[in-house]
Amino acid sequence: MTNLPLYRLFDLAMWLAGLGHFVILLASFQVPSRMRWKQDLAQLMPLNRKLLWVQSSFTVLTIVAFGTLTLALHTELLRGDRAALGLACFIGTYWTARILVDAFYFSHEDWPKGWKFVVGHILLTCLFVALACSYLGLFAWQVWSKAGS
Repeated sequence: MTNLPLYRLFDLAMWLAGLGHFVILLASFQVPSRMRWKQDLAQLMPLNRKLLWVQSSFTVLTIVAFGTLTLALHTELLRGDRAALGLACFIGTYWTARILVDAFYFSHEDWPKGWKFVVGHILLTCLFVALACSYLGLFAWQVWSKAGS
């Protein structure tokens, strides 16, 4: 390793990032009840209701895959294997897009009222930023390291 401090930083960052995805799942499993989906979705046509549940399920599956693959491919990510770097770039881009959607598409008025929702939103956004920075930082570090050798 040519840059041991960065290696150690990303070593820890990837463990925390992998686990961070499962923290997101804890929050996401609360969404249907806290956002009163049962009442709101009852007003939708059956197909639209099913589409929302299917899309939500695929989002959960994606987050599980991100966390699991990060933990399982930890060594490959730190080593800079091409497939692992492709995954890191994709995951970092995914979370960056999620942050941008939150910042530029959702409106503050869209969110439920109450301090618990405000705190939860801030904590989740901080986690999304940490994930995006971790994966894109790892990707940039590996690409820069390989270009310099």
